[in-house]
Amino acid sequence: MSTQEIIILGGGIVGKTAALAFSQKGLKVLHIAANFGDKSNTNSASSEKDAWNSRVYAISHSSEELFKDLQIWQAIDSSRRQVVEQMRIYGDSGEIADGIHFSAFEANLPKLAHIVESQQIEEALDLATTFSKFITRLEANFESISMGEGEAIVKTNVGIFKAPLVIAADGANSLIRTQVGIEISQDLYEHTAVIGNFACENHHLRTAHQWFLDNGDVLALLPLPNKKVSMVWSTSEANAAHLVDLAKNDCELLCQSISSQAQGLPLQALGKLQLLNQVKTYPLKRQRAKQFIGPTLDPKVVLLGDAAHVMHPLAGQGLNLGLRDIRDLVKTITEKETFRSINDRVLLRRYERARVADVDAILGVTHHLHRLFMRNDSALKWLRNTGMRLLNQQSNIKKQLIAKALE
Repeated sequence: MSTQEIIILGGGIVGKTAALAFSQKGLKVLHIAANFGDKSNTNSASSEKDAWNSRVYAISHSSEELFKDLQIWQAIDSSRRQVVEQMRIYGDSGEIADGIHFSAFEANLPKLAHIVESQQIEEALDLATTFSKFITRLEANFESISMGEGEAIVKTNVGIFKAPLVIAADGANSLIRTQVGIEISQDLYEHTAVIGNFACENHHLRTAHQWFLDNGDVLALLPLPNKKVSMVWSTSEANAAHLVDLAKNDCELLCQSISSQAQGLPLQALGKLQLLNQVKTYPLKRQRAKQFIGPTLDPKVVLLGDAAHVMHPLAGQGLNLGLRDIRDLVKTITEKETFRSINDRVLLRRYERARVADVDAILGVTHHLHRLFMRNDSALKWLRNTGMRLLNQQSNIKKQLIAKALE
């Protein structure tokens, strides 16, 4: 049985970032995952069409600063990062005036965010990890977790390991969360996200577009380098299946369908679209763990990222929220009193309290916005579109919203 200082489970961006962050504070980390990613889908792919990754993230200022502190931002190819200077959000009335325009220039900021492919972030994290003498990576299948005296015991198919603190970054269906007995609250949206990348006829002008459609769908086209955009479409399961079928059999008809279902607005903003890669889907839900640490009486486990909270992608804040989990946890542990252990209950409760307000605010806003636009009665439709138009006239409130998104 091997003893570590911290065990991290989960091979995604949050797990890799947490491992790197703690290792750079001098803590010995055992990082366990079933696998650490498919290295075949890299920039060395045979064509640009194959190389562009469907999954992209809007990286906020605080996430960028975290990546810079970890020395990985500099390792992400700058030609694969797209600055976002404006965001235009349209209501479901079909009128351009019924929407909100966020501008970095008006907020006296250099940018609102960066759009970066998931694969680019993971490759930078993988590269940084190879140079860390404090991280041991282990590809293994998690089997169970139990609590011992002052430590957690993790059983895998290749051995048993123990540490004072275990970090669960194993996703929305976290087995660790379930075994520790942490319950969740959940809302299933009966919507599916359809994602894919497109070349656009017109330059996107460093602008992210998002349309609330009159059937409850949310369509976002996010800017990528060199006249490309990444689509994230929240739609019904039936329409998602239809779009995937079109992507396989008639790409031109797919692009026409995207524009027509959004009342021709994408065509007006970006011109004709051309599919660049495979369209993919994933189900959408709101989910929040009722605790971020566990077990209740003697916690030795911390939930991070999707293991703790899952949200609708309409605000583009899911990964940023998980990265702020890491930032706050590292800060809490590295600034602890010398007499406290790394799994001291008071210490971990301090972290949990620090995260609750941020998590609940973001989850609440995205959940209620989604529900608001899913309702079809005419009075509510008029009210929400009028509200967006009036909000667009309030520059001070928009600046506050931008500041919150950049945290």
